[in-house]
Amino acid sequence: MRKQKSFSKKILQYSIYLYRRFILPLKNLDLPNTKWKLSLLSALPFWVASFLVGLISVLYASLFGWAEEIYFWLLETVSYWMFPVSAVLFIGGWYIVHRFSPYASGSGIPQVVASLELIQHKRSSRIIQLLSFPIILVKIASSMLMALGGAVIGREGPTIQIAGAVFKKTYDFLPKWWPRISPKNMIMTGAAAGLAAAFNTPLGGLVFAIEELTKTHISNFKNSIFIGVVIAGITAQSIVGSYLYLGYPVAVNISYAMVFAVILSSLFTGGFAGLYTKLTIKLMEWRQTLNIKKRVLFLVFGSAFITAMALYFDHKIACGGHELIITSLFSQNKYSEWYVPFGKFIGSSICFVSGAAGGVFAPALSVGASISGFFSGVLELSGDNTNLLVMTGMVAFLTGITRSPFTSAILVLEMTDRHNLIFFFMLAAVMGNIAARSLHRKPLYEYIKESILRQIKK
Repeated sequence: MRKQKSFSKKILQYSIYLYRRFILPLKNLDLPNTKWKLSLLSALPFWVASFLVGLISVLYASLFGWAEEIYFWLLETVSYWMFPVSAVLFIGGWYIVHRFSPYASGSGIPQVVASLELIQHKRSSRIIQLLSFPIILVKIASSMLMALGGAVIGREGPTIQIAGAVFKKTYDFLPKWWPRISPKNMIMTGAAAGLAAAFNTPLGGLVFAIEELTKTHISNFKNSIFIGVVIAGITAQSIVGSYLYLGYPVAVNISYAMVFAVILSSLFTGGFAGLYTKLTIKLMEWRQTLNIKKRVLFLVFGSAFITAMALYFDHKIACGGHELIITSLFSQNKYSEWYVPFGKFIGSSICFVSGAAGGVFAPALSVGASISGFFSGVLELSGDNTNLLVMTGMVAFLTGITRSPFTSAILVLEMTDRHNLIFFFMLAAVMGNIAARSLHRKPLYEYIKESILRQIKK
């Protein structure tokens, strides 16, 4: 106890020193024009927070990647022992969230959207439950344990909530004399910067903020959004270098008949996204009726299902799905067997409702890629045409989950740098959205956001 008090005292003393050394002098900063001073002070929190988000996202991505590599190594090394090992890791990932921060579960995007709504309705004091320092630690720790266990989850949604928390805490640290900054703009910019840094897709981060997060006119916050995305992206790229999330798949010799194949495939894939939303919501509602023991049994069942699919069918069914997409786009084994999309589909839904931290962006891309890969095998398409169908399948399924067609199309466009396919991407987004809406009207994130708001407002 004494050591903890001593450590806390040192942190407080160091924070006071930093405030006096770097922040307080800004109050009396003598610039030729007062307008310049206000502009500098208004922009500084966004710069600092964006830099931190870039650093954290790179560290988180590295840790997440290592966790998945360790899982595949363990799967080959200990084989059947992964059944109990994965079960323990799943339970650990759930328990950390359950014990320390319940609102760190799942993706994180609904939590950010709920935070923006709470600010709008003058309930800003309750946002600490959704965006705080403990959220960052719990989110990373829980998703890492789940990834070590082979969970079909992604890190992109959690990165968005983490980034929102970083920006919110930066805002909270501002002294009273600081020029007035909108907390809504801070959180929104954090979410956009988080997505941009996670996928290395700055344009996708901007479109995501406009399409998914805000109902306000873009002119009210465009400068802060641009600043946040650029600085977070530059920070991430300066550490890991310029890269594409999925590389440069070849898709040159595309026949005109592929327009009809893309429409058919996107409707098929988007329909499965609607089914995914319906299944996941039903599972969430059912899980809420379970007691603690039954929730633990559900985690054991989920981990056993994913481990069995990975051991007996295809190891790429486990984890987020990046390896599966790369195999489909860049190897000779482009076609997917039926059990790959089935395993990914069910595994992702189970992990998403498990109560642990983990996103759905990367799994959604891999499910869409595997469904389209199976469809390409049925049609016996060429390599280039299969690549096109795989990429449009990712767009269609992600659109069906998020109901954000522009964000989905731009994300896949930036991940692959295939600007010649923008027409096909937009076509897939439209078709996927239509098919998903016909099967389930309400988006998955919207349902979760409403559930979070009901719990917080009690």
